[in-house]
Amino acid sequence: MIFYWIFLILIGALAYIMGSLSTIRIASVFIYHRDLRRLGQGNIWLSNFHRIYGIGGIITLFIVEILKNLLPVLIGGWILGAKDQAVLGRAFAGFCLVLGRLWPVFNRFKGSYASLCLAVTAICVRPAVGAISLVMFALLLWFKRYMSIATLAEVLVFVALSMIVIDDSIVMTLCILTGLLVIVKLVPKIILLIQGEEEKLSFKEDISYKFDQKF
Repeated sequence: MIFYWIFLILIGALAYIMGSLSTIRIASVFIYHRDLRRLGQGNIWLSNFHRIYGIGGIITLFIVEILKNLLPVLIGGWILGAKDQAVLGRAFAGFCLVLGRLWPVFNRFKGSYASLCLAVTAICVRPAVGAISLVMFALLLWFKRYMSIATLAEVLVFVALSMIVIDDSIVMTLCILTGLLVIVKLVPKIILLIQGEEEKLSFKEDISYKFDQKF
């Protein structure tokens, strides 16, 4: 039993740390071998990254983000797979990953919406649930142009489908808690939306600055 808890601690710590790491900084330092803080506007925000590396850099950043999210979730599944609980390991790692993305220890607990992070976690736990949630996010973002609405729709679909199709009570509970974490983070944005102060995205211009602190 002691080893089981050790496994959980290792999975949780790894996933949370990976979620807390800045994807933008990782891509800039390890892919382009340059310190973004010394370039352009001198910050590690998406707008500065886009300004320096262009659309090719954004595609690279997207790939790095997926891999960074995927790694701890798969490792979590691999570790608990030794106990025939791979899905539980992925769900727990996903919960800690999203927690780190929302409240990263390396950025004074100021995180993002964790939309892509949540999608990767959902796909690893139940591919169909994750795919449907991601499609819902993409559709709402395209038609409504509000990041908060798209993310909220993604979360609600993820939680609802998890309650329907996941028969393991612990895994289902972890999925629900993961979704609730994102909803809690969304509350201030939803309030702004209700007040008519939430900024709408426009895909006809350079919108990378609008994703600063959100990617």
